[in-house]
Amino acid sequence: MSDRFTLIAPDDWHVHLRDGAMLENVVTHTARVFRRAIVMPNLSPPVITWAAAEAYRERILRALPSGEQFTPLMTAYLTDSTDPDDLEQGFKRGVFTAAKLYPANATTNSAAGVRDLDNIGAVLSCMQRIGMPLLIHGEVTDPDVDIFDREAEFINRHLRSLRQRFPELRVVFEHITTEQAVDYVGSADQGLAATITPHHLHINRNSMFSGGLRSDFYCLPVAKRERHRLALRRAATSGDPRFFLGTDSAPHSRAAKETSCGCAGIFNAPHALESYALVFDEEGAMDQLEGFASLHGPRFYGLPLNSTQVTLERRDHLVPEIINGLVPFHAADVLPWRVRSSC
Repeated sequence: MSDRFTLIAPDDWHVHLRDGAMLENVVTHTARVFRRAIVMPNLSPPVITWAAAEAYRERILRALPSGEQFTPLMTAYLTDSTDPDDLEQGFKRGVFTAAKLYPANATTNSAAGVRDLDNIGAVLSCMQRIGMPLLIHGEVTDPDVDIFDREAEFINRHLRSLRQRFPELRVVFEHITTEQAVDYVGSADQGLAATITPHHLHINRNSMFSGGLRSDFYCLPVAKRERHRLALRRAATSGDPRFFLGTDSAPHSRAAKETSCGCAGIFNAPHALESYALVFDEEGAMDQLEGFASLHGPRFYGLPLNSTQVTLERRDHLVPEIINGLVPFHAADVLPWRVRSSC
């Protein structure tokens, strides 16, 4: 097997870059490898209007090192009162690439999210008409539903009917975690796709309790049983264009992770591509990595492929325990692949 693997430069179709000092600490880790990234809008306050998105994009660009070629793709945070006209104007101006649906209280900074899909019927109709993709955090938030069942329940309660009501709306089912989601997306038409994170390919729910409560493995949606992890690995490495890379890298400070009510999120940006490469190598599917990382996403979004390349080389390297005060995914682990260059 070759010790070097070159692929078209990848994109990250789901990342949290935060704001302020945290933004300055983390954005370079995404821009190091990924040429574009879909940036999540769940700031505090959230990015609701196109003017707020344009301002946030400028803050991201200012935080980049001089000469870094990285394009943030901005998203609108949908609320029960989102203005369809503002959304359409932002999309036509090239500010918004997509809109993000957070069910209210489903994850970090989602209290302002959508409480009832009927409240955004006009918004979804507008998005379908103008060709604007809808990105969904697909979990129900009802307290009577077990947290490990919330994704599968969202498919049955909401996603099937939403796609029947808006059949031409392009939908990305974000950071899927279950066998049910894999089967649903895999049997759908080309108007539905899904992103898969590196951490959900590596950990199952036992990982959160290995040797004690492991807050660094707590994310939303939470990792599920082993059979779900294996289903995700099969989907990611299958070559099916409906599945593509989205890290859901979500940094939190050490204090925010280790507290009486710890924050959900895994900071995987520093070694995300290497983490994916390990999975594809273990599955004997390195020939499918370029499709998953570099081809399927741009084609779904109708964007050109990147013109540069990235090279991975087989070389063991130790992941630091702390990076800029944040604990990275794979902390203190040795990864067998490393990004060597981009050109």
